Amino acid sequence: MLNIDLTGKRALVAGVADDGGFGFAIAKRLAEAGATVCVGTWPPALNIFLNLLERGKMDEARRMPDGSMLEFERIYPLDAAYDTLADVPEDVRDSKRYKDTGDFSIEGMAARLVSDFGEKPLDIVVHSLANGPEVKKALLDTSRAGYLTAVSVSAYSMIALASKLSPLMRDGGSFLSLTYMASERAIPGYGGGMSSAKAALESDTRVLAYEIGRRYGHRVNAISAGPYASRAASAIGIIERMVEYCERNSALPQKLTADEVGTAAAFLCSPLASGITGSTVYVDKGYHSMGMAVTALE
Repeated sequence: MLNIDLTGKRALVAGVADDGGFGFAIAKRLAEAGATVCVGTWPPALNIFLNLLERGKMDEARRMPDGSMLEFERIYPLDAAYDTLADVPEDVRDSKRYKDTGDFSIEGMAARLVSDFGEKPLDIVVHSLANGPEVKKALLDTSRAGYLTAVSVSAYSMIALASKLSPLMRDGGSFLSLTYMASERAIPGYGGGMSSAKAALESDTRVLAYEIGRRYGHRVNAISAGPYASRAASAIGIIERMVEYCERNSALPQKLTADEVGTAAAFLCSPLASGITGSTVYVDKGYHSMGMAVTALE
């Protein structure tokens, strides 16, 4: 039987703060395949995340098919808007939600990984990060600051992670990010520069696949997932409408599940996908292949 086997591999999933999104589902599937999993969590959400874990509020979601519980090897504070701690404005660094977390920059997390696990601590890096502070605004009404924040956190952070972590990965490493079809088609209501950020992320996937492949021998891919009503996606404001529309009009008229994205991610990060790099793989029930709506919403 051909199985996804990640035994002996260590994964970092950047962007896990609860049990309701793609990042958590990917972490769980990677662990199910045998990997050990570390996560990076946005500092303002870190204490809430830790409390949920400690109080058992996530136990049902953490339960694995064999009855064991998903355990995170390490939980690191990570704000991917900052490459180094020196880049962080003083008011952010000293704020209540940041000041006791140590070095939460990308460089700081990389240093902690090496300190905890040695010179080559990683095999898999998953970028599950996005932030568009003006996502509810039309692109025409988006400020320069809002646009640049969306691109910085949702796209450039992948480049920054790849730059810092590629040298720390063992042979045959794999990077994976999450994108959305707004990168190539207009999605009314998905604004604030997020469509531009996703387009940049997909372009960067192709370029990074070449550069990282030639320099380090690692692979770089992206999953273009269909809309999913996670807690984070609720910031969009129309996520339920997006989910319903795609359910009605996809090649498979079903709602996408986070586990389906998690399973695809586990495959792409595994040796079974050793020939796949520079690709954006659609996991959206076939919605991307449709050219005309079958059923419009009322």
